[in-house]
Amino acid sequence: MTAMALVTLAQDQPALGTTGIRAWILDNLVPLLLLTVAVLLLWLGGGKGDNAGVMRRLGGVIIALGIIGLAVTTNAGANIGTWIAGLFTGG
Repeated sequence: MTAMALVTLAQDQPALGTTGIRAWILDNLVPLLLLTVAVLLLWLGGGKGDNAGVMRRLGGVIIALGIIGLAVTTNAGANIGTWIAGLFTGG
C-alpha cells in the first residue's frame, strides 16, 4: 500500500530540469561578468595608457562571447556547420 502511494506521488511531480538555472545564469551572471571584465580592462589598461593592450584583451572577450553564444543557442552548431559546408560545396 505504501509503495503504491509513493509511486503515485512520484508520478505527479513535475520533471526536473536545468531551465531555471540556465535562465538565471544567462540573465544575471553573464552580464555581471561582462561588466566586471569591462571595468577591469578600463581600470588596469586604460589608466596606464595601454590602449593597444586593452584592445588585444577585448578581442579575447569577444571570442569568449561568441563561444557562449554558440553554447546557449539552439541548433547554432548545426547551422554554422551547414553554412561552412555550403562555402565549400557551393550549395
